[in-house]
Amino acid sequence: MNAQWQEFLGTCGARFGGRADPRLATTPVHVSVADFGDLSAELVAARDATVVAPLVHLGLIGLAGDDTADFLHNQLTSDVRHLQPESAQHSAWCTAKGRMLASFLLYREHADYRALLSADLVGAMHQRLKMFVLRSRVTIADLSDRHEVIGLSGPQAEAIMGASGLPVPLAPLKTATFGQGTVLRLDRRRWLIVVGSQAAGALWTALAASACPVGTPVWHWLDIEAGLPLISAATKEEFVPQMVSFDKIGGISFNKGCYPGQEIVARTQYLGKVKRHLYRVRADAPIGAGTPIIARDNPLHPCGMVVSAAPAPAGGFVGLAVVQENFVSAGNLESGAPGGPLIVIEALVA
Repeated sequence: MNAQWQEFLGTCGARFGGRADPRLATTPVHVSVADFGDLSAELVAARDATVVAPLVHLGLIGLAGDDTADFLHNQLTSDVRHLQPESAQHSAWCTAKGRMLASFLLYREHADYRALLSADLVGAMHQRLKMFVLRSRVTIADLSDRHEVIGLSGPQAEAIMGASGLPVPLAPLKTATFGQGTVLRLDRRRWLIVVGSQAAGALWTALAASACPVGTPVWHWLDIEAGLPLISAATKEEFVPQMVSFDKIGGISFNKGCYPGQEIVARTQYLGKVKRHLYRVRADAPIGAGTPIIARDNPLHPCGMVVSAAPAPAGGFVGLAVVQENFVSAGNLESGAPGGPLIVIEALVA
């Protein structure tokens, strides 16, 4: 997180926490906004009212140059060549074995391309993408320190944005630029605002005058309610895109040419070999991204993994998890280790 942005949010009442991939001792801690004083009240506000959140768990990579569209089209799972101005699309970058290195929300900003992804993957993805540029006319930059991402959700969001001088995209996955950045509409109730760091404080003040400030866990809960997965350092290389329903949200094109992992992704689709699917899960005790899910009668071989998790407004914890389909109805699933918290599985409603 930009130090100035963190300092500003602190003056607005933000309380901070940190996280790192527990499997990697050298992974840097990424600061998150835990809450603005009352997490329980913020979760209720997100359910019933309009909230504004500093999305410090997201980072931004920028790509520019004459060959950018072709370069991204040949690397990512989505149809980048048909991504129009003022539009966005979900996408993923995979290993040769079809496992997701990262998930992206890709959009155009004038002639350039921008990719929002988990902040704890930005450094690695930035460097790895640069390795594949070769002679292509493409420049790749980590823009995270120069831009902030703000989320707005709720019934009054459109009116609040209009009163703050922001453009309002009218359909999901549509964007609109303004002087200091871009507004991206996620779904019926939610918007992302990517704004230059110098203008972020004034914009936050304007939005927070009418919307309730909330922390990172609340936005995670909104993503989970929307069934929107985010690959992070804890789940990197764990899933084929169809396991996290990227085929259902437009994140995979089956009509384009080759990209890393394309043969496996296509074979998985056409041969119907996806045996693990995305579900909503609930637990009474904390769960987190990367937590294994274990069947009590088969404790040596995890049957699933948590993709993302958050506290829930009604109490307990909720998450998105990839679970092997023949264990979904078992009713004896536990998280973390044998004897861990019980997990309840729910189907995602389209």
